[in-house]
Amino acid sequence: MRLKQSYRIWQALYKILFLKNRPLSVKLLVFLALLVVVPLTVVGFISYSNSSASLKEAASRSSWQIIEQVKSHIEYYIRDFEIDSIKLLNQPEMKSMLQMDHTVDLEKTRPSIMELFEDVAYSRPDISRITMLLENKAIFDTGNDTDMRHAEELESEPWYDTIPLNGDIRLISRLSSRSGSGTEPVISIVKRIIDPRTLEPIGMLIMDINFKRIQEIAYNVTVGRSGYMAILDEKGAYIYHPDPSMIGSKADFRYADWMLRNDDGYFQSGKGPFYTFNRSSYLNWHLVTIMPNEELNRGVAYIGRTIWLTVLITLVMAYLLAVGFAASIVAPIRKLQFFMKRVKDGNFSERAKVESGDEIGILTNDFNQMVEKVEQLMKEVYSAKLREADLSLRQKESELKVLQSQVNPHFLYNALETVRGMALEHGITDISKLVTSLAKMLRYNLGHASPVVTLREELNICCMYLDVQKFRFEEKLHYRIDVPEDALEQHIPKFSLQPLVENCVIHGTETGTSKVTITISAAFNGSDYAITIADSGSGIEPVRLKQIELDLREKELSTDGAHIGIINVHRRIMHLFGERYGLRLGSIAGEGTTVTITLPLKEESSHESISV
Repeated sequence: MRLKQSYRIWQALYKILFLKNRPLSVKLLVFLALLVVVPLTVVGFISYSNSSASLKEAASRSSWQIIEQVKSHIEYYIRDFEIDSIKLLNQPEMKSMLQMDHTVDLEKTRPSIMELFEDVAYSRPDISRITMLLENKAIFDTGNDTDMRHAEELESEPWYDTIPLNGDIRLISRLSSRSGSGTEPVISIVKRIIDPRTLEPIGMLIMDINFKRIQEIAYNVTVGRSGYMAILDEKGAYIYHPDPSMIGSKADFRYADWMLRNDDGYFQSGKGPFYTFNRSSYLNWHLVTIMPNEELNRGVAYIGRTIWLTVLITLVMAYLLAVGFAASIVAPIRKLQFFMKRVKDGNFSERAKVESGDEIGILTNDFNQMVEKVEQLMKEVYSAKLREADLSLRQKESELKVLQSQVNPHFLYNALETVRGMALEHGITDISKLVTSLAKMLRYNLGHASPVVTLREELNICCMYLDVQKFRFEEKLHYRIDVPEDALEQHIPKFSLQPLVENCVIHGTETGTSKVTITISAAFNGSDYAITIADSGSGIEPVRLKQIELDLREKELSTDGAHIGIINVHRRIMHLFGERYGLRLGSIAGEGTTVTITLPLKEESSHESISV
């Protein structure tokens, strides 16, 4: 048994390797191509790979040298500010002020301290702002912001509690507020102020530096002909980018997160740009050079084009040689193949010409005899076969129509459940929630035979519909449910609320640009209860509102035209519960629309409200 299986496997491999079922011309073409093209392709691929690796290595070394130079300039630049901050805290006026105990005494020293701050800021135009906070006692700020609320805002920022307590300096990339002109991205040199008597931290010194000098240093860097440099902070946000609009935004290129976890290296994603990076341990920034793939592989591309052009020319020559060599062998077989195709297409009147007495000639003669017999047989049974084929075709069409009419709705449920499972498998919870809502809405539509349901069921289907719409409109659409608990078990015609809510979405959210809130509430009134659907959309013009109210009074169930949902719901309620029940509309153009449904109570209930 095993010997037979091994023989079958070997036989299949033999057919594949030696093209047993392929034309002779194809065999000659393939074998010549293998003999000529494969060795050339292997050599070319190795040369291409080695050239690409060498160019990448050279480019990375050159980029690292550029990065090291820029990194040294920027580190020296930042250290100067660090020294200035230390000198500032060691000034006699500053030391004497830090030893004072009361806020009144601190205010006496404010002019001298502010003068000291302004002198430092004036000497360094790179400084945007100097701020000093003292234990909620006072704030000294060159931006003339003495309100302690500014201090509270700074203390609430996430970086505030991460500053070392031993007085070490830390660099923070953040947005600094500027009076009257919004915010600007800055580098903040932050240092805790230490009490010289107790050696305990008593405040914070914040020196904001703008990016002008850093941008000048990075802008003058040239990486090849079209490359550029970028600088990222510890969170991956751009501190410098040739495109000013990118500053402050998070780097979105592939492997950015991996780069932030490493000190240096280089990488390239497919045919994307070539990235070289190095981290400054002092600044905790990553300096990155980006070189387009076209520039990096300009030399390698020339080698690749040469290799593939050579391979193409060789293939053409191999094909011409195979065609010329096989012409004398393949031509008679192709003629016979041509007549076989004619017979296959239904032409039994032509015969292949026998031009030789070899195996091909014998095969051609036998083929002609076979065609004669088939032609005679076809004449005898053609009519019967034609009728049989026609009847069979009609039967198949009938079966297909029956099968199409018998498609079970559960197929849709299963398909939606499969999509939901795939979404959960890939961690796409939004799609899973959306598909779940759609499946439940479909099941609700087909699963209830009764014309009435509970208000709870109807509200559930409305919430699913609104959740699906929120995936489309996001923050533009909001909704709120405020219904008494005992009203949830009251009867309501099936699919009464969803068409009304859909009108709110279509005429309120789709046609407007502002945020729309849809509110569904309920209230009791003696032996009746009322459900109100209100939206804050564009409302209905008075003329159109009167027309709709007239349609509610006069029109029967509608299947076309505008507002058919309102008319149909109104008529179904009247049919089920009586003339006194139904819909009322109220609307103010530009402010919103309110639809009230009046229905009879099923039983007595306590009016305990709940909100969703």
